[in-house]
Amino acid sequence: MQKIISFFIILSLANSLSAQSIQRIDGTEISANSIQQKIEYLMQAANVSGVAVSIFNNNKPVFSKTYGWRNVPKKEPFTNESVMYAASFAKTVFAYIAMQYVAEKVIDLDKPLYQYLPHPLTEYKIKGWNRGYQDLANDERYKKITARMCLTHSTGFPNWRWFEADRKLKIKTEPGSRYSYSGEGLYLLQFVIEEVTGKDYETISKERVFKPFGLTNTSQVWQPAFDSATVFGHNNKGERYELMKWKEASAGGSMSTTLCDFTKFYTALISKQGLSSKAFKQMTSPQVRIRSRRQFGPLSRVDSTDNDNINLSYGLGVGVFETKYGRAFFKEGHDDGWGHYSVCFPDKKIAIVIMTNNDNGESIFKELLAYSIGDIYTPWQWENYTPYNTKGDE
Repeated sequence: MQKIISFFIILSLANSLSAQSIQRIDGTEISANSIQQKIEYLMQAANVSGVAVSIFNNNKPVFSKTYGWRNVPKKEPFTNESVMYAASFAKTVFAYIAMQYVAEKVIDLDKPLYQYLPHPLTEYKIKGWNRGYQDLANDERYKKITARMCLTHSTGFPNWRWFEADRKLKIKTEPGSRYSYSGEGLYLLQFVIEEVTGKDYETISKERVFKPFGLTNTSQVWQPAFDSATVFGHNNKGERYELMKWKEASAGGSMSTTLCDFTKFYTALISKQGLSSKAFKQMTSPQVRIRSRRQFGPLSRVDSTDNDNINLSYGLGVGVFETKYGRAFFKEGHDDGWGHYSVCFPDKKIAIVIMTNNDNGESIFKELLAYSIGDIYTPWQWENYTPYNTKGDE
């Protein structure tokens, strides 16, 4: 009898989960089961090896699941505890931490960063990845760069110096004049914060995010314990990319995490844990208007009116746009084999986190966002998210 009762309890819980309603930003509702079916359909249609999704209602996770394989050749399943490369999702964590330091008056958003240092910036030689600032010795515009410019991607730096033909750091546009995505800018602010606090960024991350929110499988540097649960990135044929195990912490994108852990952090962020309402509003509100036709590539230097209808802008560490349901803020993560996206509608307290381990992953974002939370506003063309069932517009 006890076994029969236990069976019906389990069956009831399973049916309850499948029947659970999830609210979308337009007020309509959809079942968790139908979202699951949609994800499985999209994965098959777009040939995506693995997907992790968390959906938030009332700023709390109401759906959190993984699908597919973390290692296609070995057919190892993707789980909520599988360790993924977070790519530029790491920048959201850094922005959250930076805003805490701003609130504590450790740093000021508009004070030139070089003024925090006891020695000229161009004299610092930083170990790892040729990180020094000697390349800027003949360009004093670096003295104009502030924390606000770093967080709004308006320093004038390239994304990374090693993408340049000469692999040197340079200021390509006047600081503060234009949005241009730059991991270098985030790393400069990280360096200054480390110098001011006397702590390395991994330690800072542990103290301010990982330990407070119970992120037990997240780190800015690779941990040996991750080896048994590693998620690999894959190309569109399902072939594995080599995994980079980061040895040095970088605010721009060295972090590894799990869906379970990142969901905990994102819950804390959108519910303003550790941030005042003022700091959260400042972080997630427009600071710099974005007028470029695309975020990356040649069209990033071409202005257009394509996104004037949503007032596409950048906040402090996150992108921002406007809708009839209020403002939204978003952050992407991208590298070979990885495509991530998060977006939150604060006024509706509705959000979603999507993480994929496949070059095709970003091709399902447009359809999944519209279906799961009713987001038809994300600037997917600007982000180069060509849907799997189209050939793009160019």
